[in-house]
Amino acid sequence: MSINKTRNTLIEVARQLFAKLGVENTTMNDIAVASHKGRRTLYTYFNNKNEVYQAVLESELEQMLQSLQEVAAANLPADEKLLLFFKTRFDIVKKVVARNGTLKADFFRDIWRVQYVRKAYDNKEIEVIKDILDNGVKEGVLEMPDTHIIAEILHHALKGLELPYLRGQIGSRDQSDETDRNIAYLIYEGIKKKKTNT
Repeated sequence: MSINKTRNTLIEVARQLFAKLGVENTTMNDIAVASHKGRRTLYTYFNNKNEVYQAVLESELEQMLQSLQEVAAANLPADEKLLLFFKTRFDIVKKVVARNGTLKADFFRDIWRVQYVRKAYDNKEIEVIKDILDNGVKEGVLEMPDTHIIAEILHHALKGLELPYLRGQIGSRDQSDETDRNIAYLIYEGIKKKKTNT
């Protein structure tokens, strides 16, 4: 078995245990036993549970980034792509949190550790948004003074909406499509190029 495959197996087993039991209630031994790899193998890849937890977060964020990069690569006009990016991002965050059970409480309780891991991911996501904006300006459907600064603002706005969105504090559950449309409108209409009558 390749090194990456073994490491990925350990990360996925740990993710499942963290989701079921919580990070604090999961031991390195639990991960070794559940993965059928043994403690020696586990310690070959990770020095402690904190490193395993960080690897789990990085893995989740990498999957999220791949999905968003697929949206950015879609053959769509930039304005449609941007709306799809927003919707996809909220859907992914909701799915990640839902499938991680008890782990989501740890995410919210230990937000600074999560923020530390997210830093590199955040920069990559900002670049994906910037590429969409750059293409939109080239296509003539978006207009803004600085695509990088606007990409940073959009990223942080989306990030700030994650928790209230997940808790259902934005719109009601039966209005999720309407909520998505209004969030997109709020963020997107400010930069959409206005048609001028000539």
